[in-house]
Amino acid sequence: MTEVVGHFLVFTVAAIGFLIAPLLIGRLVRPRLPSFEKDATYECGEPSIGTSYIQFDLRFYVVALLFIIFDVEVVFFFPWATVFGTAMQLADPALSPEVRRQLTEQLLTLAPGTITNETAISAKTALQFGWMSFIDVAAFFAVLLVGFAYVWKRGDLDWVRSTAERKMTIGATTLPLSQTSPNKPFSVTAS
Repeated sequence: MTEVVGHFLVFTVAAIGFLIAPLLIGRLVRPRLPSFEKDATYECGEPSIGTSYIQFDLRFYVVALLFIIFDVEVVFFFPWATVFGTAMQLADPALSPEVRRQLTEQLLTLAPGTITNETAISAKTALQFGWMSFIDVAAFFAVLLVGFAYVWKRGDLDWVRSTAERKMTIGATTLPLSQTSPNKPFSVTAS
């Protein structure tokens, strides 16, 4: 037990030393020439104006989140494409037994020489696997399209939402703003 604690203490001291040594060397070696521009807050190359407690428009966050969501989901198409491509190569009935064995090992991520030519995936099985994977990715893509259509219909992809397109409810009728007269004041009377 004492040997383990000793190793742990040596490791801790070495880690702290590796952290502090570059900081101390940098402090001793670097020149210290302060100026207003060097001490100013750096914000992506933009000059700092006003207080840092400002409210950002929510559209920045919405667009960023939507981009991340759809971008990450598109990444799932790459492994599918490699599996689908290999399955479609295996679906070729004119494929030689040696190439079929190699593609089967590649598709199943087995070490070379693990299976024999007789136990390799047949063309019929590969075609069924290819169609099954195509239906799977079509369902996945359909879910993506439904989500994208929902976001689009909600107007989250519009950077500037037009107020002229909004509809006003007057009593029981709904009129677009473009049908109201800009010169006449409009009033709603209750009956």
